[in-house]
Amino acid sequence: MPRNTTELSDEELMKLVANRDGEAYSEIVRRHTDRYYALSYRLLSEREGAEDIVQDSFLMLWNSPDNWNGSKNAKFTTWFYRVVVNACLDQKKKVRHDTLDDDYELASEVRSQDEATELKRTKDKVEALIQELPESQQTALVLCFYQGLSNKEAATIMGVNVKALESLLMRAKGSLRSRLSVKRKTEVS
Repeated sequence: MPRNTTELSDEELMKLVANRDGEAYSEIVRRHTDRYYALSYRLLSEREGAEDIVQDSFLMLWNSPDNWNGSKNAKFTTWFYRVVVNACLDQKKKVRHDTLDDDYELASEVRSQDEATELKRTKDKVEALIQELPESQQTALVLCFYQGLSNKEAATIMGVNVKALESLLMRAKGSLRSRLSVKRKTEVS
């Protein structure tokens, strides 16, 4: 008799995945793909790279489900956020030098489009400035503001305490505010 995996918690599903239950694995993937894709896209700013990260992370989950240790009362989503964030940061380190010139050209093209609205231009500037932030500040912003996680959840994912996360967020917001202000002043001149 088929069971209803949609009613099981993530942690219950992971116990089944550890026993090679394909139905439970499919439910975990269905339940969380969009969330982790959004996270990857925010960190990488690239659709294909984000898709690859999510796909590889879920594949790792199927191949090595014991990497998640539910006996430590670890929440599956918190643990998997860390897996995906680490994979994104590793990917960024690999391609950072090769893409700096391409990113500059793309930003120049976006700024030169007459039909772009002021809101779109501001959004693009903020996105580009976020990409320039140190990785820890960038990750804190993405987890808290784009993924909607609490400071406590984001701190756990990043492996820092809540005060350190709040400090990262304050520095990131201050840096973005001052850099955006400088960009506006140079554009007006």
